[in-house]
Amino acid sequence: MNRSLTILTAVAAASLALTSCSGTGAGQANKEGSKAELTFWHGYTEADGKVLNKIVEDFNASQGDVSIKVQTNPWSVIDDTLLPALSSGNGPDIVAMPAERLPVYADKGAFVELDDFYKDPASNLDKLIPAAADMETVNGHKYGVPSGFVPLAMFYNKALFAKAGMTAPPATWEEWIAAAKKLTVDENNDGTPEQFGLGLPDHATVANGVWPSLFYGNGGDIVRDGKAVVDSPENAETLQTWVEAIRNDKISPSGLDGIAGDKLFSSGKAAMYLGGPWMSSIAAESKIDYGIAAVPAGPEAQAASAIGISMGITSQKDEAKTAAAQKFFTYFLQKETATAWSLGSGWPPLRSDIPAADVAANPVVEALTKQSEFGRPLLPGVVNSTDVLTAVDKLTQRAVAGENIQDLLRETQTSVQKILDTK
Repeated sequence: MNRSLTILTAVAAASLALTSCSGTGAGQANKEGSKAELTFWHGYTEADGKVLNKIVEDFNASQGDVSIKVQTNPWSVIDDTLLPALSSGNGPDIVAMPAERLPVYADKGAFVELDDFYKDPASNLDKLIPAAADMETVNGHKYGVPSGFVPLAMFYNKALFAKAGMTAPPATWEEWIAAAKKLTVDENNDGTPEQFGLGLPDHATVANGVWPSLFYGNGGDIVRDGKAVVDSPENAETLQTWVEAIRNDKISPSGLDGIAGDKLFSSGKAAMYLGGPWMSSIAAESKIDYGIAAVPAGPEAQAASAIGISMGITSQKDEAKTAAAQKFFTYFLQKETATAWSLGSGWPPLRSDIPAADVAANPVVEALTKQSEFGRPLLPGVVNSTDVLTAVDKLTQRAVAGENIQDLLRETQTSVQKILDTK
């Protein structure tokens, strides 16, 4: 956790306690029999935002007990302003945020615990994909409801594959590295390929989830049961394998970050790339004829870290508003609404009983739905997950730059454990 947020959190936590004791919150407590009026902050600003806002409008029109007003801001703005807003009593009733941020706020008492809601058979929560539900658990309790859960996927350039005589994406690490070598082209033999087989960022990637996906594939991990497990033979082998492929075989540029990786793929200079649903629109805008496949299986498992968005109910609210917010969540997760949300937003279904065939009208969603089973929430329940991922980010960047892998793993193990201990 960065210093400014730590200070802000401490101040806000104290204010939240006062707010709770006074029994007041943002907006006025609804009187018995009156309509509950809620505010909902979210950061969906593209086509997904339009779909979500339409769902809220439909919910409002579907009944007369609850009215939700949406306020849209970039995710970073929500993160920066939530605690001050809550501490002043002007915060939202419902807020959506990247799932890795949920534990930070839940641990400070900012969100209502939802264990009983999860047990309610009428909530629709028993239909959730288990991994999506797992990312809502903090300190053994549920504090959020997912609005998005999607594993990283491999996007590949069909034209470059065809030019190399390849017809299918790789399915295993061995095939993946072999394909990346074949697709790497150094036309003038100057040591710098004009075309790379793979764009593999070594820092500032998609939610820093690319390298954890590789660690999972070889049986490794970052945090397990609240303890750092970065320094393991499995992670050392993973780093060694991919660092050698980058540095020796030049399958990917070194020093690549996520933004540069996006550009590399969209410019047609990388044949394969890991990303989320947004890569489909980036590729389409760049007129890349792309395919979508699962992240190839590692020696021990087929897995990909998943990006998630969670919705929580702020704890400054009264019971009536909490019930009203839960009523919206139930509506959002009913099968018809959940299907419409997936088709319009590009996120695969959150319910396990919505098969890929039901979202075939959107080929991207259909492809991603087939991969949902491989998704793993990224550091679920880890309060300081951002700091942990920053430490891992430094590890991978320095490893690809050529520093000693074993020394880096020991150093990162110590720093991650320290972060966990100073929650």
